[in-house]
Amino acid sequence: MPYLIHLAILIGIYAILGLSLNLVVGYTGLLSVAQAAFYGVGAYVTALLMVDAGYNFFVAMLAGIILTGIVALLLGMVLSRFRGDYYALASLGFGIIIYSIFLNWQNLTGGPLGIPGIPRPMIELGFMRYELSSNLSFLVMVIVLVIVIYLLSRFIVRSSFGRVLKAIREDESAIQVFGYRTIYYKLSVFVMGAMMAAVAGSLYAAYITYIDPSTFTVSESIFIIAIIILGGLASLRGSIFGAVFLVLLPEFLRFVGFPDEVAAQMRQAVYGLLLVLLMLYRPEGLVGEYKL
Repeated sequence: MPYLIHLAILIGIYAILGLSLNLVVGYTGLLSVAQAAFYGVGAYVTALLMVDAGYNFFVAMLAGIILTGIVALLLGMVLSRFRGDYYALASLGFGIIIYSIFLNWQNLTGGPLGIPGIPRPMIELGFMRYELSSNLSFLVMVIVLVIVIYLLSRFIVRSSFGRVLKAIREDESAIQVFGYRTIYYKLSVFVMGAMMAAVAGSLYAAYITYIDPSTFTVSESIFIIAIIILGGLASLRGSIFGAVFLVLLPEFLRFVGFPDEVAAQMRQAVYGLLLVLLMLYRPEGLVGEYKL
């Protein structure tokens, strides 16, 4: 049971990351490879404020969301100059820069040693204090936040704002003819997606109680992209299905019964083969409406 709760928490965290990136990639058509960087900024800000300044988790998470939004705003203003593949490459470069900061700014981030001893969230209501020390109580909080992010994302995509995002994805030049300043729409959704990713980073830091730069590499961004591609681009349900699929698949492969000497390599091979087959025969993902 504890193991299942652990997997459910990871699924919730990656579902939030998938929802955040799907707004940018699936609904707007902007291929960003920087989501792990925003995930990391949220995690580090939360961890530093809790460990070094003694802030409550929810205050630290809010600070992480705001600071991540500011960083995303500055980056988005730069990325707005690029389109297509150049947009992806520029966001990739940003992800590498943020990872380098996490790794080398040792006085602040702890460098490769990371930040240990991050406390669990504490709910304070007057004189009552309740620490989410058990994984089950933490899972309840994660589920609540997943629901909030999902409902917020659904509101965005079903609004007139969301319809403009889809129009930008299909033909940005055409929507500009009608007087829409598409740069503001792209910048807005980019910032919103980054702030949602910061929520996932805060949850990860508080759950694992330790973070280091290896969690927030470019490969993590690619993993998040794989979640939304497999689950379905321009589908909020697909973001959740993709998180469930990619978190549980390696666990299922553990029970296939490969010889111990090659078990790890065979699991990776089967994992990669399944992804390739899915991309060949279902490129829009499990429940997607759009393909890159």
